[in-house]
Amino acid sequence: MKGLILSGGKGTRLYPITYTQAKQLVPVANKPVLFRVIEALQEAGIQDIGIVIGDTGPEIRQAVGKGRRWGVRITYIEQEAPLGLAHAVKISQEFIGDDRFVMFLGDNVIQGGISQLIREFEQSDWNCQVVLTEVEEPQHYGVAELDEAGQILRLVEKPRNPPSNLALVGIYMFDPHIFQAVHSIQPSWRGELEITDAIQWLIDHGYTVRPYIHRGWWIDTGKPIDMLAANDRVLAELVPEVRGYVDRDSQIDHLVTVEEGAEIVNSVVRGPTIIGRNCRIVNSFIGPFTSIYHDTLVENSEIEHSIVLDHSHIENVPHRIQDSMIGRNVHITHSPIKPRAYKLILGDNSKVGLL
Repeated sequence: MKGLILSGGKGTRLYPITYTQAKQLVPVANKPVLFRVIEALQEAGIQDIGIVIGDTGPEIRQAVGKGRRWGVRITYIEQEAPLGLAHAVKISQEFIGDDRFVMFLGDNVIQGGISQLIREFEQSDWNCQVVLTEVEEPQHYGVAELDEAGQILRLVEKPRNPPSNLALVGIYMFDPHIFQAVHSIQPSWRGELEITDAIQWLIDHGYTVRPYIHRGWWIDTGKPIDMLAANDRVLAELVPEVRGYVDRDSQIDHLVTVEEGAEIVNSVVRGPTIIGRNCRIVNSFIGPFTSIYHDTLVENSEIEHSIVLDHSHIENVPHRIQDSMIGRNVHITHSPIKPRAYKLILGDNSKVGLL
C-alpha cells in the first residue's frame, strides 16, 4: 500500500500561530503533527508516501525532505488551491497508480496508530474503509449514518441536522475505484470536491465501504484549544527521559522529559511536561501539561498548560502564563518603565486577556 498525506491547508483557525508557518508543522509534545502522521504510516509498513501541499509547500518540503530520517520515500503533489479532499485524491492518481492506499489528514492526532487498520484492509476485498468516532458537535464534521447492521447508509458533509454523532476522523483506505468516484462527482455548494460525496458514490454503486469506529481519543488540531488538548493527550503517553542537565537546586518529577542540551537551574518542573533541546529554564516554574520547544529561555517566570514554540524568550513575567500558545521568536518580559502600561505587538487575529 501507499500513503497519501493531505498537508495543503492554511490553518486560518490557528492564526496568528500559523500566519507564518504551516499548521501541520506546529509541534505537539515537541514533535510536529505532520511528523507524527509520517511515523504512523511508517510503523504500519508504508514506505511510499505522497504529501499534497499548497501555499506552505516550500516550508513542508524543507522540514520533511525526502523522508530519509523515517526510512520512507516522499513524493510531493502540488494542489493549486484548496478545492477539497476528493480533489486532492484526484490529482494524486498518477502517484497512486493501481495500488491501494491510505489517506491521512496531516493535522490529525490519533491514539494507537493505524497498523491494525492497514493489516485488516490489506487482507480484505473491501473497496474502502473509513474511520469514525463519536463527537459532541457532529455538525462541524463529515458524518456517517449507519443501518441496524452497522453498515454505512449515507455520508453527509457538515450537516445542519446530523443524522448521527459519528464523525469521519480523517483516515481513509481506498482501492483504485475511488478515482472513478472522484471523477464522477460535482463540486459541493462550497465549491469543493467532497470526499464524503466520493465515498457515497462508491456506496451507491455497490462497492464495499467498511466503517471502523475508533474508541480511543482523536483530535483535529484545527484550533488553539484543540492543539492544547492534543498536547495534553500526547504528553500523558510519553515515556519520560532526562537527557539534559538538571542542577541540584531544581525539582523535577517522574513525568518530565528533558531533551539533550537543555538546562534546568533552580526551577520546579512538574509533568507531564517536555523541555526541548538547548532550552534554559532558570528560577522558574513549568508545568504540568506544558511543552517548551527548542532553543527557548524561560527565566523568573511561571508557565502552565501551554505550548511555547522555539527561540522564544520569556523573562521576569510577574503573573503565571497558562492555557496559552506562544509562537516562535516571541519575547515576553516585564518592563519597570513608568508609566506602567501594557505594550503589545500582536499578530493578526490574536486574542489577549489581561488582568
